Amino acid sequence: MNLRNPQHALELFPRDTDGLVAELGLPQYVSKQLLDWVYKKQVQSVDEMSNIRKDVRERLAEELEFRKGSLVKTQHASDGTRKHLLEWESTEKRTETVMIPAKARRTACVSSQVGCPVGCTFCASGLEGLGGNLSAGQIVEQVVSLGADEITNIVFMGMGEPLSNYQNVTRAIRILNAPWGLGIGARKITVSTVGLPAAIEKLAKFEIPVTLALSLHAPNDDIRKELIPWAKFATIKEILKACDTYFKATGREITLEYLLLHNVNDRTAHAKELAALCKTLRCNVNLIRYNEVPDLPFERPQTEQVRRFQETLSSAGVNSHIRASRGRDIAAACGQLKRQHITPSIGESS
Repeated sequence: MNLRNPQHALELFPRDTDGLVAELGLPQYVSKQLLDWVYKKQVQSVDEMSNIRKDVRERLAEELEFRKGSLVKTQHASDGTRKHLLEWESTEKRTETVMIPAKARRTACVSSQVGCPVGCTFCASGLEGLGGNLSAGQIVEQVVSLGADEITNIVFMGMGEPLSNYQNVTRAIRILNAPWGLGIGARKITVSTVGLPAAIEKLAKFEIPVTLALSLHAPNDDIRKELIPWAKFATIKEILKACDTYFKATGREITLEYLLLHNVNDRTAHAKELAALCKTLRCNVNLIRYNEVPDLPFERPQTEQVRRFQETLSSAGVNSHIRASRGRDIAAACGQLKRQHITPSIGESS
């Protein structure tokens, strides 16, 4: 009888399955079979492992747990976006994950924490604070819940600050990237951070050169401190210096995420300030139109102003893109589905 807590099958490495089969006195080839069932076939129980003997499956069932989360709710948007609300232990331990389709791409936007410690003033994710870190297996499970066979890209842009859950996030990335895991290329995995210089420099030494996205959202420190409480811990200059270290170590151009908020950071003067910052770093800019969150005071910018902002960047030689708004009819902005499910009286975002 196994007195230990079962290990999440979706965070197994080959060394783990090798050790498990050795401990149970099983043939070595069972290790490879296990990995194949877990990551390629994504079975939900040992009973589905048809090429493994029943007595062996019974022993494995005591050692492994295949799913930790339960699906609370799914929303489907008219543009094909699909959003899952997953519950891990209780109603206080819920996270969101979203599948975003775009031509040949199927991007999984995953959460790294329950809630968020950063508390950005425009974001629904951190309104209830931080409820804890997700394990590597829970991160991978989000991708599997969306249908891992169709997922082509991964973005750590869901609930939480990925680099404040560094160990579990990097372990999950290894599984997502590995040929024995889900086999998603490093260039198709993006880690988005609010900007933790020491953690960014640590990630620069990580063996898998993922894309780094910085949630900048402001052209100067004064505005950034108003929007992002953690901005008090590091200046934009310090963060961009760490991003430059990442670029030099990996050769991967940095993406600057810039959320446009009506009459807050979307003026032409702000665009000129942002362009000046971009001159100090090998980067591109992803412009994001705000998805409104009920009870928060921020508004979505006007389309014409967004275009003027991008034109100002372009005239300064900055490569920028306006991200297409996806899933607005299901309130796809991070944290909104969780809030709506806890507080049904809050209406959906328009």
